[in-house]
Amino acid sequence: MKSTQFIFRIFALSLLFTAALAQATTVTGTVTNKTNGKPAAGDQVVLVDVQAGMGEVAHATTDANGRYSLVEPGNSPYLVRVTHQGAGYFIAAPQGATPADITVYDVASKVQGVFIEADVLELETANGQLKVTERFFVHNTSSPPTTQWSAKSFQVVIPADAVIDGVGGQRPNGLPTSIKIDPDGPKGHYAFNFPIQPDDGEKDTLFQLAYHLPYSGGTYTFHAQVTLPADNLAVLVPKSMTFTAASGEAFKSVPEDPAVQTFVLKNAVPGKPVDFTIAGSGAI
Repeated sequence: MKSTQFIFRIFALSLLFTAALAQATTVTGTVTNKTNGKPAAGDQVVLVDVQAGMGEVAHATTDANGRYSLVEPGNSPYLVRVTHQGAGYFIAAPQGATPADITVYDVASKVQGVFIEADVLELETANGQLKVTERFFVHNTSSPPTTQWSAKSFQVVIPADAVIDGVGGQRPNGLPTSIKIDPDGPKGHYAFNFPIQPDDGEKDTLFQLAYHLPYSGGTYTFHAQVTLPADNLAVLVPKSMTFTAASGEAFKSVPEDPAVQTFVLKNAVPGKPVDFTIAGSGAI
């Protein structure tokens, strides 16, 4: 009798194992280093489970030809992450037999060709505070293409009395995600620990900060400054609020949206404060 039970248990385990194998699928692909045009050998590749707190569920290392293979343990949405010279690159794990090919780049702490296309401040009021959403659209046109990445990949300066509510970033062709920001010297100075990858066509890297400022008097003067050359510094405010540029600041009104006032300054210089005052109340 015990022998029969033992055989039945072995048979049942075999069926479960076979079913598990039937559900598991394999993700394969090639990692290519676009800086030198060669396969990226020896890079770590991880399968990340999006629904399990971004937990790592499978690991691999690229071979001499940049190839890797990962086994998906289930049917959850997965991301494939490859780490090259410390910087991470992600793609969504494809369905079926589609190869999960990934492009990476060599890394440097500073590269030529990184600049701000636009620093955009969107301002509105709520509960006696001035709410600010500031977005930085950052290009990387380096040649050969190289990722700028370090603990201070991108530095920003915001008002010293700002209280940060949220921080985000988005890679070229990536999805918006919460990212890390650290104090960087004097109050109001911060640094993003987030890679600035080379542009993908017209798609660049986005950094975003949400913060609020004291506004009990109904007016606030900004001393905005950029840390990289910026083609445009733009300020957006509701029609019910007023914008006053300081003397000598060459802001121009741009009719972008009938419900919003848009003011743009061209060619902002790194480290040079740009002064303007906001007054009144309203929401965008």
